[in-house]
Amino acid sequence: MCATSRTSVHCITSVLSVMLALLSTSAAMLLGFLTACDSHLNSDVLATVDGRKISRGDLDKYYDSVSVEQTPTGDEVVALRLNILSQMIDDEILMNRAEKLGLLATDEEVDRKFNEYKAPMTQEELEQRLKDKKMTLADFKRNIRRSITFEKLINRDVSSKIAVTDQDIADYYKAHMGEFNLIEPKYHLAQIMVTPEPSPQAPSQNDKALNKAEASKKIEMIINRLDIGEDFGTLAMRYSEDPATSGSGGDLGTVPESGLKATDPLTRAAVLKLRPGQYSPIISIINPANRQLLGFRIVKLISKEPAGQRELSDPRVQQAIRSQLRERREQLLKAAYHEVLRDSSKVENYYARMILDNNGSDR
Repeated sequence: MCATSRTSVHCITSVLSVMLALLSTSAAMLLGFLTACDSHLNSDVLATVDGRKISRGDLDKYYDSVSVEQTPTGDEVVALRLNILSQMIDDEILMNRAEKLGLLATDEEVDRKFNEYKAPMTQEELEQRLKDKKMTLADFKRNIRRSITFEKLINRDVSSKIAVTDQDIADYYKAHMGEFNLIEPKYHLAQIMVTPEPSPQAPSQNDKALNKAEASKKIEMIINRLDIGEDFGTLAMRYSEDPATSGSGGDLGTVPESGLKATDPLTRAAVLKLRPGQYSPIISIINPANRQLLGFRIVKLISKEPAGQRELSDPRVQQAIRSQLRERREQLLKAAYHEVLRDSSKVENYYARMILDNNGSDR
């Protein structure tokens, strides 16, 4: 405590000097922090996943690899690029997990898958297909490596933990006996649907196509991933815009032959050409009244059953029930698995922050 008035003034002056020095230091630290944040927003790095960078060049390459009928402009481009970046972040999370577990696809596995893909094509056809996709051979093989890696990861962390018992099968048969009394052939179908119109019911707003250009580009991205071997159900769960089926991996259930005849001609014709396990090309959904585009779909034929009663003792019935129960549980566990991985990852989306700060601009 200061004993005299002169000493008191000196003491107060000293205290003020210390306070000003502290405030100056704090302001400098805050400015440095904000500058560091801005450096991320102004750099080539658009996002990080557990410290791993996703660059603007990575996003540009992914964006350019998918063809589109109508070139998006303005806000459409920014929205589409933001959606693609979200997909890239999810992929990076899975790749990081696979690397930690030693599950990355080997060069031998990639080469084997690539040789299977190119077997029915000539070299010229392969080069043209890569050109159409705006991909180099290295890009395509990198996508194959990712697809194989994801499959190995899901098999280890999800699929290997699923068990369907004989009692599960018997209980299902008892509760659904009518499903196995077929008065006409039935087709077990699944679909991936993308629409050009915004919808509050879309299962994933981050990936929702908002117009024809975005819908076209998104469905092309999906079929490209199917072509390199990615699982139909997983892609349907992540990207299909049909709220009624996306949660179950796009499963439409069984459709009687008469019901198939009632669908649109393009879908009906595509399904009738499929063998079990195959999926269709991209099908345009057209409003017959005004010929307007309603969306796009890809349909998979899971199985086809002829007419007649099926008993529980029939191995086909047991296998069908086992497969259906297994697939349902797998889709449920996959959804939970993706959420857990996302929650346990450190994700920084600088691109999204940039768009927000710049009122919709990504520059």
